[in-house]
Amino acid sequence: MSEQIENEETASAPGIRDVVRDVIEEFVRAEQSKAEPAYKTELLEERRKREALETRLNHLVEENRRAQAAVEEADRHSQIRAELQRMGVSKVDLAFRAVKDDIIRGEDGRLISRDAQDQKPVSEYLRKFVEENPELLPARIAGGSGVHSTTRNAVANAPATVDIDKIKPGMGKDELERIRQEVARFAAQSLRGA
Repeated sequence: MSEQIENEETASAPGIRDVVRDVIEEFVRAEQSKAEPAYKTELLEERRKREALETRLNHLVEENRRAQAAVEEADRHSQIRAELQRMGVSKVDLAFRAVKDDIIRGEDGRLISRDAQDQKPVSEYLRKFVEENPELLPARIAGGSGVHSTTRNAVANAPATVDIDKIKPGMGKDELERIRQEVARFAAQSLRGA
């Protein structure tokens, strides 16, 4: 009889083990199915955050590219203006507007002319441009018909009666009025071209 009980136990043991295993697997699946929506929600939230960060990064990269282009453009403009001033051009703004599109930055970083057949350095290109357009240089003879040289010399040789360094808050009314009149006189002379 004891053999029969042992045989029954061994026969039923795998059955009990299978049942316990099935119950445990079912429990694990149930727990996973409960946890999956939370994981999926968390994954979706992380994906949204990552995409938002990537979008922000792309905007920053583009903004940085535009800022660098603006800095490069400002540097190019200042170099062109400085070269024109060094050449003695009196109408720098006019000359700059005429040549700014013809000058680019070369592969080596230097400014060169955009001329298709001959890429010259900027100084050489601007020198040729100024030679072809002498009206951009200051007049050789000051004045013209009807200008009295004594008037110009008198204004140029007149002593400055206003010292800008002496203008301070709390000055007396008489001194302020004298300075105002002197500035108005100078402005009127400048506007008349005397």
